[in-house]
Amino acid sequence: MDAVPEELKTLLEREKIRACIALVARGEDRRDADLLKAGYWPDSTVDFGVFQGDFDEYLAWVVPGSSAVPVTQHFLGQSVINSQGTAALMETHVMSYHRIVMGDEERDVTIGGRYLDRMEERGGDWRIAKRTMLYDWFQDFGRSADWSNGLMGAPFSAGHYAGRAVGDYSATFFGK
Repeated sequence: MDAVPEELKTLLEREKIRACIALVARGEDRRDADLLKAGYWPDSTVDFGVFQGDFDEYLAWVVPGSSAVPVTQHFLGQSVINSQGTAALMETHVMSYHRIVMGDEERDVTIGGRYLDRMEERGGDWRIAKRTMLYDWFQDFGRSADWSNGLMGAPFSAGHYAGRAVGDYSATFFGK
C-alpha cells in the first residue's frame, strides 16, 4: 500500500517533465520568450549542431527567429525518461516542420530527430538543464502550398486560419 503514493508521485513528476517539453516546443514555434524561460533553467545549455550556447544565447537565436522561417511546428513523439532523484535523462522523438523562404519561393522541409535532455527539478519545477539535438533524417517537400487560396480548392471564410510563427490566431486564442 505504501508504494502507491510513491508511484503516484513518480507519475506526477513524469507529467511535469512532459508538460515542460511541450511548453518549450510551443515556445519555439511561436517564438515566445516567456514560454521558453519557463521551460529552461537560466544556467542551461543547448547544442543543436548548427547552434551551441547558453540559455541567453539560445533565447536570442530563437526569439525573434529568422524572418526566412515564417512557420514552424514541432511534433513530439514518445519520451523515455530515466529518473535519477532531482534529475532525469530524457530522449524525446521530434519531427519539425519548417516553411523556409528561399529567394522568390517558399519551401516546406521536415526534420526528424531526438532531443536528449537533462532535466532538473528545482523548487518543485522541472526544466531543461541541457539539451542536445540528434538528427535522424531530413526531407525537402518542395514549393509550399499557397494558403491565400484556402484549402483543397475551398476558400477560407476568414484570414486567421493559416498559421505563422509570430502573430497567428493562437496568440489571440491564448489571450496574448
